[in-house]
Amino acid sequence: MSNLREPPALAQRYREGQRYWSSEEGQAHWRTERACLGPICEKLHGGHSLEFGMGPSLAVMSPIRHNIHWAPSVELAASTATLVCPLDALALPDESMHLVIIHHLLEMLSEPDSLLQEAARITAQDGYLIILGWMPLGIAGLARLSPRHRQRSPWRGQWRTPAKLASRLAAVDFRVERVDYCGFHWPGSLPSNARLETLGRRHNVPLGDSYILHARRCSRMAQSERPKLRIQGALDGGALGHATRVGSTVTEPNKRTTEVE
Repeated sequence: MSNLREPPALAQRYREGQRYWSSEEGQAHWRTERACLGPICEKLHGGHSLEFGMGPSLAVMSPIRHNIHWAPSVELAASTATLVCPLDALALPDESMHLVIIHHLLEMLSEPDSLLQEAARITAQDGYLIILGWMPLGIAGLARLSPRHRQRSPWRGQWRTPAKLASRLAAVDFRVERVDYCGFHWPGSLPSNARLETLGRRHNVPLGDSYILHARRCSRMAQSERPKLRIQGALDGGALGHATRVGSTVTEPNKRTTEVE
């Protein structure tokens, strides 16, 4: 059974991630990533975006106004509009998202392919996928050499380089357009040195704590004919609620089962 289908374990790791991103160190890294991601998000457009992550939202920086956030359980949902469903069966129509952001979630998954396949399915043609991950060769990556660090977030889990992710993304019709690095600092300090951050980002040195991989959905020459939900009616407002998806159906509390296809 895939790790994506283990909600209790994933929920526990999600809680650990929330604690980290609310800490002083997590907030310092989040501010650095937000500053690096800002110029990219400002150029994006579309009607809907989906964000996976345990820290404060990053999608709000884009002009896309309808932003959906995912959570592994109803208890961890931030609002009634949060999408709650398995990562390998997202309760969303095909090609319905113009932007998908995955913020330090792939490290929690031993096999990220199922999530990447779902991200490809729901991303619109020429839509964007942005992945933020920990760089194994950065200062934070060196800290993982300590057994004490590897037992807690964010150092536990599978840290993958952008090059390894690029080959997985190519298999699901994404083309990597650029990779940016951020979170430059001296050992034992937080990424708050503006001069060091500016220098590292100017030359895009692959030694920062984090990378931001910016990929675009490749247009297909031919597409199979299949019925789709009307996106306007399906995603407006809080229509998703605490949706969960099992097979090809979407279920919501106190509501009848709704067929996706």
